[in-house]
Amino acid sequence: MKREFLKWLSTFRDSIATYSYYVDFEKVFGNVDLIKVELNILNSLIGSKNIKEEFELIVYKYPETLKCIPILLAVRQSEISITDESGSFNFNFSTQTRSISEYSNFMEKSGLFDLLSNHLVNNLIDYVTGIETGLDSNGRKNRGGHLMEDLVESYIQKAGFVKDKNYFKEMYIHEISSKWGIDLSAISNQGKMEKRFDFVVKTDKMIYAIETNFYGSGGSKLNETARSYKTLSSEADTINGFTFVWFTDGKGWISAKNNLEETFDVMENIYCIKDMENGVMRELFK
Repeated sequence: MKREFLKWLSTFRDSIATYSYYVDFEKVFGNVDLIKVELNILNSLIGSKNIKEEFELIVYKYPETLKCIPILLAVRQSEISITDESGSFNFNFSTQTRSISEYSNFMEKSGLFDLLSNHLVNNLIDYVTGIETGLDSNGRKNRGGHLMEDLVESYIQKAGFVKDKNYFKEMYIHEISSKWGIDLSAISNQGKMEKRFDFVVKTDKMIYAIETNFYGSGGSKLNETARSYKTLSSEADTINGFTFVWFTDGKGWISAKNNLEETFDVMENIYCIKDMENGVMRELFK
């Protein structure tokens, strides 16, 4: 039975966020634990009246405390580049590559001495936990991309498929061709383009190559995605024993519904979360 596009689109979700989507506290606490001893040593600087001298003594005795400095500035990498009136400088905090006085100068000019000596923080472990929480929230976009993959994979498993036995994650075109001896040159521009599919499901009669995505907000990328998957689907239709399947969802599609509708009208195997809930995988993968 022919599906109605607008009715199908109306089932799209605002969000598929899980509890850990907003902040991965396990990761946050793990990162803090890695430098907890060093942070406790630097805690002795809080409220110091002679912070420059005390910092230099700490670095002399415990040079490993240097690795904590970047995160105090909400920087993940261990190297920080600085440009001032004297020129450009690179500070490595994973190992001591400069004199202690140069690191001390960095602390002073970056404002960290002021932060510590004037009691603007009370405990560096709590302070870094807050920084890690903030930095982790920036990872929501990456986590959001994996949420749809995880959801689709859960339904593949519910349909009775077993990972690395009859369904596979992240397979390239050349891997599919090699594993099952199928010619996929029609979708690889005669072998010139290498594409990776999120999942591949293998049944006795068919190879299903699957792409997944969820768009909570609009943007030009959605139109590009709809057009490229429309082309990919038509190319896949020329290959015997091979089917391209697209699982997508998200209210972001409302801003690009015209392009999505064009793809929907010509692509048989395009589905949303509601379709998965209604058991489409058991019907499709036969």
